[in-house]
Amino acid sequence: MSSKQQTAISPTRSENYPEWYQQVIKAADLAETSPVRGCMVIKPWGYAIWENIQKELDRRFKATGHKNAYFPLFIPMRYLQKEADHVEGFAKECAVVTHSRLEPDVDGKLQPAGLLDEPLIVRPTSETIIGELFAKWVQSYRDLPLLINQWANVVRWEMRTRLFLRTAEFLWQEGHTVHATEAEAMEETRTMLDIYADFSETFLAMPVIKGEKTEAERFPGAESTYSIEAMMQDKKALQAGTSHFLGQNFARSSQIKYLNANSEEVYAWTTSWGVSTRLVGGLIMTHSDDDGLVLPPAIAPAHIVLLPITPKAESRAAVLEYCQSLKHALESQTYLGEAVRVELDDRDIRGGEKTWSWVKKGVPIRVEVGPRDIEKDAVFYGRRDQSVKDKVSCLREAFITSISETLSEIQNNLLRKAKVFRDSHTQTIENKDDFEAYFADAEAGFASVGFCLDPQLEDELAKRLKISVRCIPNDSLDERPICIFTGKEGKRVLFARSY
Repeated sequence: MSSKQQTAISPTRSENYPEWYQQVIKAADLAETSPVRGCMVIKPWGYAIWENIQKELDRRFKATGHKNAYFPLFIPMRYLQKEADHVEGFAKECAVVTHSRLEPDVDGKLQPAGLLDEPLIVRPTSETIIGELFAKWVQSYRDLPLLINQWANVVRWEMRTRLFLRTAEFLWQEGHTVHATEAEAMEETRTMLDIYADFSETFLAMPVIKGEKTEAERFPGAESTYSIEAMMQDKKALQAGTSHFLGQNFARSSQIKYLNANSEEVYAWTTSWGVSTRLVGGLIMTHSDDDGLVLPPAIAPAHIVLLPITPKAESRAAVLEYCQSLKHALESQTYLGEAVRVELDDRDIRGGEKTWSWVKKGVPIRVEVGPRDIEKDAVFYGRRDQSVKDKVSCLREAFITSISETLSEIQNNLLRKAKVFRDSHTQTIENKDDFEAYFADAEAGFASVGFCLDPQLEDELAKRLKISVRCIPNDSLDERPICIFTGKEGKRVLFARSY
């Protein structure tokens, strides 16, 4: 009887996936729970990943004409009351500020004292307050389009939280735009969804399906909502980003009007779109293994870590000097138009402990350099997309000159593996019995089926099978399949369990 294979993370994915996820975050030193219930502390390695996400998305937003701004954290209650559908969608998640100061009571304990004339909502999203300001900024067709993005934190009073995936406070970006016509607003909605999808696949190596949400899953107050959906390694879906066509709903409630070319006052058309630190959770669950985090090079805080191997004290200086020279040489190379990012770990700790700390952090390439390697002018390295035990020796110059190609190979390999996994766990189902049997399995993946989009039926399936329509995929919008439940003409949709 063979003994269980040792892994750096316990439990493994197959033993307890939710706990495995938490342990990967801990082992990689990405984040931890905060003293404030439901909130998280994002630690430097985790925040560096978010910074790289932010940097690349910000570049893409600005390339399409969007500008950054910042709006208040607090929203007057009356602003939300103007948009009934929106308020209803977020009411249970709102944190409310009612007092302005603290004063000591007779026992010296601090107590809320200054009751506000009007309660303030800590923003769950910013459509209402941004709409109020857009109404001032937009007066003429010459002011349009107005393309604004905000990097911010938001609060949604979640009771059941999970680091990065669902926390009471989280970081995100929210884009808000105003347009002269319906067609322009819809084009903006689709363009931003395309940006999210391309970023997800090319930088996060996380394949996604683009599609439209059903009425039940639509953003509160929107005419239509579009999302990118990714499959995690437990076969659940993760909504990784959304783009909303708001029609004229928020324009009417906020009075965003302008004079057109004929000097007629008309309502504008608006959109909003966003992604959050949830992307970090998606990254973890798409690629990581039972030894820890696995990072695609495009998003990794460091591409390479150099690990000096100095079994004898007298060789330490020479090895460190060689590693410093190697670091400079690697940093002179480029990957995706930027200098290769290199960490040199010269901590005086055991070699095995040092190596495994970087395995668990997911750095794409680990390079070991000892006296024997220096003698051969070579390096000994392993790739995080391969087994930890798989290491090869390579001459120093060849390693340096091929580093960009090696990083690209790792990036492409991770995307390929994720696509193969998703496609192998996606099933087209043509009848109700097969559908029921498929989702009787707690580990079922995605199911592509004809569905009539009946909200009551959708709700019944959600309650009974714990599944939802993730989206109506863009590549099947023109299809008119027969609903497997009612026999009526419907749409091809994607059902799955989800986060």
